[in-house]
Amino acid sequence: MSTQLPLPTRMPHVAAQSAQQREAARLRGLERMEILDTPADPALEAIVQLCADVCQVSAAAISLVGRDFVLFKASVGLQASDMPRSDAPCDETIRGNDLFSIPHAAEDEQYANTGIRVGSQSFQFYAGAPLITADGFAIGCLCIYDYEPRDLDEIEATTLRTLAQTILTRLELSVRLRSNEREARTRQRVEAALTVERNFVSAVLDTVGALVVVFDTAGRVVRFNRTCETISGYAVEEIVGHTLWDTLVPPSDRSEAIEAFARLREGRFPAEYEDRWLTRDKTTRLIQWTATALTDGQKDVAFIIATGIDVTMQREAEETLRESESRYRQLIEGSLGAVFTHDQRGNLLSINSYGAENLGYSVSEMLGRPLNVFLQDEDRAGFGSYLRRLLKTGEAQGTFDLCHRDGSLRILAFRNRLAESSAGEIYALCFAVDITEKVRAEERLLRLTQQSNSILDSVGDGILGMDLDGACTVCNPAAAHMLGFSSEQIATDILGKNLHELVHHHRADGRVYAEHDSPILNAAREHKTVRISSEVFWRADGTSFPVEYVACPITENGDVTGVVVAFTDVTERSALDRMKDEFVSTVSHELRTPLTSMRASLGLIASGALATRPEKQEQMLQIAIGNTDRLVNLVNDILELERIGSGKAELHYSSVSADALVRHAAELLAASAAKAGITLRFQLEPVLAWADGERIVQTVTNLISNALKFTPSGGTITLSTRSMGPNEVQIEVADTGRGIPPEKLEHIFGRFQQVDASDARTMGGTGLGLAICRSIVTQHGGRIWAESEVGKGSSFFISLPSKPSSSLR
Repeated sequence: MSTQLPLPTRMPHVAAQSAQQREAARLRGLERMEILDTPADPALEAIVQLCADVCQVSAAAISLVGRDFVLFKASVGLQASDMPRSDAPCDETIRGNDLFSIPHAAEDEQYANTGIRVGSQSFQFYAGAPLITADGFAIGCLCIYDYEPRDLDEIEATTLRTLAQTILTRLELSVRLRSNEREARTRQRVEAALTVERNFVSAVLDTVGALVVVFDTAGRVVRFNRTCETISGYAVEEIVGHTLWDTLVPPSDRSEAIEAFARLREGRFPAEYEDRWLTRDKTTRLIQWTATALTDGQKDVAFIIATGIDVTMQREAEETLRESESRYRQLIEGSLGAVFTHDQRGNLLSINSYGAENLGYSVSEMLGRPLNVFLQDEDRAGFGSYLRRLLKTGEAQGTFDLCHRDGSLRILAFRNRLAESSAGEIYALCFAVDITEKVRAEERLLRLTQQSNSILDSVGDGILGMDLDGACTVCNPAAAHMLGFSSEQIATDILGKNLHELVHHHRADGRVYAEHDSPILNAAREHKTVRISSEVFWRADGTSFPVEYVACPITENGDVTGVVVAFTDVTERSALDRMKDEFVSTVSHELRTPLTSMRASLGLIASGALATRPEKQEQMLQIAIGNTDRLVNLVNDILELERIGSGKAELHYSSVSADALVRHAAELLAASAAKAGITLRFQLEPVLAWADGERIVQTVTNLISNALKFTPSGGTITLSTRSMGPNEVQIEVADTGRGIPPEKLEHIFGRFQQVDASDARTMGGTGLGLAICRSIVTQHGGRIWAESEVGKGSSFFISLPSKPSSSLR
């Protein structure tokens, strides 16, 4: 006769966890098993049907208890697929660790009025066995329902417990299988094992459970499912009626297998054990079993049911994982970077030896300490923003400036990301590389680059760089300026352009300059330095200018990688050379002519040819004296001009009356003007100039003397002074002479320059007077120029400062 089982004693709750915490952990465990949304499992349906048949009830189900609902993963006799959790007795079942039953709903306060409702059905009897995972949380239960009240006998209770454990094994198997399938994507070594597992899953779909073997009390096989056939390689008819130790268990394991079965037969249930199978193809498989008993009406063991899974690949995978973890540890410890973890507050959880030693500490000295204690004081304030960024985005990268124990600085480039442990704890997985030397080298390189750029920018010569393809790689501002480009155009219009086509494409006479004739390109081809003193480069506007350049190949490890060209614009030097030649020619002429005349005059006197002609002898002496004076004036003017140009002629500045200086200069030449029949007129305003009075008198005297030479008798020379503003005074010397052609107005201020070459012979003079005037005025910070109209006269203007400037104090 069946008897009602007493309600089980509840498992005590862990004091450290509240009911809410346990419920949250239970739901996470259910979610991690990933069984809520998986397809229907025929094996589970078969177990439910077996449970309903054994317990002889109207309905049975595997219930998974979610947050607000109960899902029937497999059911028999139930029309609904789920129900609210608040209405389900399963909610009470999962709170315990053993069977829970409601023998008569009408006598239960909660279900007295409605019965135990599942959808549109109403039951009077309920019993359930919780499905408790290895971590102690119940994810659901195996439950049975009946329309009539009844009691749960021991066989039914044992069946519920056994099948509940079988279901949990099956569910855990499914979890493991899915885990193995995921492992297969990343572990090529277990690909064959995962293929077997997939085949195993396919076979399980039409069986009661994984590997299922049913034994009689003598150990003979009475049931051998298709999964077992697949694993062993033997057909069911080859195994049934025989013991496993006579067919599948290797000889070396037979005694152990017989002892294990004897313990089962004695009723030591439930039992978990492992054994090995020697398959048809002579391979060995490791099977993990969960065994229980089916008893008869006298509670004697009638059959033993063993549900197993092939864990061969799992063990191999575990061994592979252990080896992988070992290699991983070796990799971490052997890494040349710092590998460490820290919690959400920045406390170090782990660090490899290299990372600790790189800062002068041992691993134990750093563990548990906040990472920011190793930062510089000024960087600690920013550590909080790093943690917030890491927690918000899940990753962070940048640099840490960490302090070594000896006080030096270590710069570590890091890339960190959040990870979650198996216990659900969030931590940061960090990898950092010491880039201190790299940063120092970059800083040194930057300083050298800045120095090089400063040198290039300050060099007056043009410098160009070219690679082996002819493209320009370097151009300093001086080179850009000489080539007609601005500094801003270097990057856009010079760099990357073909250097030969840019500046060296034609010769001075306009002929095309072939690349194979270019000395610059030949410097790279022939690995030698080339110096050229007479060629032209071309500007951006199409004009050319003479240059002198040196092309030197750039070598790296003995190979030429390009050419650097240093060049100078020799336009001014050429002009100076021409001026020097003209100067030498003019001086030679000016010296030779009077010397020749002097030599002839003195030669006549010395020969005695004029001894009887004293008047002629006197004339020859006067010619010699005049030429001597001419030579003295020439030498004096040259020396004066050189002294002023070299800065040796010191000026003594003071505030002087410009009108008084002009009047004094006129007084010095008044007699000469009267003798020449020329009138001096004055239009003098009382103005002050900041100048050396003697030098200004010298300048004005030269201008008046020059005007006297070219003004005919009866003409007029007008002398004027005027103020041109708060800081400028102007002096003008205007004549009524023959005038100066426009193209000569600027040239007359050059050395040995005359409006007409015959003027030097007819009117005397060295051609240096106006050059001396310009040098004196320029030294004062002023300017001198001429205006003229041919046939009507000329005006010479001097502009001087009226107040001292910073450069003239």
